Amino acid sequence: MTGDGGGGGGLTRSRSLQEARRKVFPFSRLAGQPELKLALLLNVVDPKIGGVLAMGDRGTGKSVAVRALVELLPTIDVVEGDAFNSDPEDTRLMGPEALAAKRAGQKLASRPMRTPLIELPLGATEDRVCGTIDIEAALQEGKRAYEPGLLAKANRGILYVDEVNLLDDSLVDVVLDSAASGLNTVEREGVSVSHPAKYILVGSGNPAEGEMRPQLLDRFGCSVEIKTLDDADERLAMVLDRMDFDADPDAFLAKVEPEQEEVRQQILAARAQLPRVTVARDIKLKVAEVCSALGIEGLRGDIVVDRVAKALVAWEGREEVTEEDVGRIIGMCLGHRMRKDPLDPIDGGFKVLVAFKRVFNDEDWEPPAPEGAAPAEAAEAAGVETEGERTGLKPGQWRGL
Repeated sequence: MTGDGGGGGGLTRSRSLQEARRKVFPFSRLAGQPELKLALLLNVVDPKIGGVLAMGDRGTGKSVAVRALVELLPTIDVVEGDAFNSDPEDTRLMGPEALAAKRAGQKLASRPMRTPLIELPLGATEDRVCGTIDIEAALQEGKRAYEPGLLAKANRGILYVDEVNLLDDSLVDVVLDSAASGLNTVEREGVSVSHPAKYILVGSGNPAEGEMRPQLLDRFGCSVEIKTLDDADERLAMVLDRMDFDADPDAFLAKVEPEQEEVRQQILAARAQLPRVTVARDIKLKVAEVCSALGIEGLRGDIVVDRVAKALVAWEGREEVTEEDVGRIIGMCLGHRMRKDPLDPIDGGFKVLVAFKRVFNDEDWEPPAPEGAAPAEAAEAAGVETEGERTGLKPGQWRGL
């Protein structure tokens, strides 16, 4: 009897530990990292932005922020027993089986479901990501059937890739292509299946462990650089909150629930406001000039700036995008799309800021000093001579004839 009682107690403790692991630190109590939190929220408001790439130091809360974001998202209605998280009404978001049943006039049973968060492990194979032939059905029923992969499970949710810079390039291509098109097509051993794969792609990593190819960087809508908190008050607040959360997750979550609910309602209001937001043609033209001046390849940069600016205005409950709005978000939209020079110490975000101010004719603005340089050294650090006959030229640049 003693052994049975001990086993029951061990099982109870095991279950309580599993429940504790499911609880996630609340998004509203994340200290610092304003750009990361803003980029994630704006992608939730408008999933067409194209996702977020968060690169920075280890231990800065990148994964915590992504997992906490899901707790703020509303539930979705899905077709009962469907592996693709099919929408019971919208045929564009239906898997092949649900779509066939809908066209046949059948009534689709539905159930509410939390917005899915699917994490893509580094060791995943292409078959696991895209889906493959169902071996069990082939052996038992003698028919070729499709077994959905992680992209099917991520439909209408969030796909999170930690250490995305270490993921195999072929897998990254597959994930980015399906994220951009919203469709995953699989050709395997005589099985041809296409299903919706509309998800918000979030990638994170440490640049010290490896860089990503420029072609892949360009596919992310926003990119933010994460740094360790320097403010002592923010660090202390984060440590104390985390200790309270670890000591009693239920009590801590109950305490911050009003803050969480306020963010949830703001997300719903922003989604409703988004169709009413407008951007003046003059602002769109100046954004195009900035992209041209920076040598941004393709048109993704122009489109993303427009969408992110609209999402920001909707998030703040307004209806018209201003130049100030564009200035707040243009760095995260264009900084990772610029050509990188390994000998250039200036980061892309600073160059975007300089180009933005010049194009938008802010005559009173002076370049800030990057990375702690003195204000007088800002122009020199940006790569421009300030005195003598070489005024306006980059260091080492030959004037020619």
